[in-house]
Amino acid sequence: MSHGKMNLQSIVRTYVTHIRPRTDGELNWFRQQPTLRDAVRVAALAINSKGKRYSHQRRMSKRILEQASDALLANEKAIEQCKNFDELHTLLEAILEPIKGIGELYVYDIALRIGARLGLFPNKVYLHAGTRVGARALGFDGGAKTLEVSHLPKELQQLEPHEIEDVLCIFKDKLREQQVQMVAQEAIKRSWCH
Repeated sequence: MSHGKMNLQSIVRTYVTHIRPRTDGELNWFRQQPTLRDAVRVAALAINSKGKRYSHQRRMSKRILEQASDALLANEKAIEQCKNFDELHTLLEAILEPIKGIGELYVYDIALRIGARLGLFPNKVYLHAGTRVGARALGFDGGAKTLEVSHLPKELQQLEPHEIEDVLCIFKDKLREQQVQMVAQEAIKRSWCH
C-alpha cells in the first residue's frame, strides 16, 4: 500500500480503515485462546492466527523463542495476577531479561498479546526502536520509555494507546518526511523575514 504524501489526519484514517481491522482480529485471536497457558505459549513463540511467525520476530531463533516460552510458562501464576498492563510489561521484562536476544519490541509485543487474553491493555504509548523514530518526528523525546496519550497531537488521541504505538512504528518514515517538510517551510518563512 503506497501512502504518498500524508498528514497526520490521513495517517490516522489509513490506520483505522486498513490496519485496525487486522490488528483487532489478531488481538481477538489471543483473547479467545482457551487458556492463559495457551495464550502465553503462542505469544512467546510469536505465532499468529494463521500459524505463522509474526514479522517482528521473524529473525529470532526458534531456540530463543522456546527459552522465552519456557520462562514465561514457569511464571504463569505471576502473569495471571497482574492487575494492569504496566505491571504485566514490567513482569515480562524481568522474566525475559536474562535471555540473550530478547529485545524491547518482543517484550512489548508479547505483553500486548498476553494482555489481550487477560483484558489488560496499555494506557500510555510504549516506545521501542520503531516507535521512537515516529515519536522523535513528532518532537518527543525518543529516549523516553512511554508517552502519555494526552501529550500527543489530537489526531492521535482518538486512537487507543496500542494503536498509536502501531501508527508511530508503521508510519515512522511518513512522520519523518512531514517533520523535514515543516522544518524546510519554517526556514523559508524565516528567510522571507530578513
